[in-house]
Amino acid sequence: MMRDAMSHDMMSMEGLPESAMAAMQSAAQACMDACAACEQACTVCSVQTMDGHPMDCAPACMNCADMCNTMMRSLMRMQGMTPASMMSMLDACIAMCQTCMDMCMMHADMSPVCKMCADACRACMDACMALKSAMSMA
Repeated sequence: MMRDAMSHDMMSMEGLPESAMAAMQSAAQACMDACAACEQACTVCSVQTMDGHPMDCAPACMNCADMCNTMMRSLMRMQGMTPASMMSMLDACIAMCQTCMDMCMMHADMSPVCKMCADACRACMDACMALKSAMSMA
């Protein structure tokens, strides 16, 4: 059902040929899944403490969680989105994930939660880049 709704929404995006639909749907679904996983990992990471104090990656994690949620929701309802606006959203999500990943990697040796968060950010960036690639081929 979700895939059918996505198909309808993708067809309504200006300038998107129907021939690219299958690749786009697959990449969009993978991106939504990666955004959901990253949002969860970032949320968990943002509330962890070290010696009773919040980790200094917490603000980046909270921002990344919000961006991933927005990206996921935008992919779920593409009405009103153009390929250019979707590319901009994907770029913003990639940038936020990069920032969060860089911050969490500074603690990855000491914190398995930061390592998990950084890995989720990397997977989300990869999924966003794959969707950008699929859109570019359309």
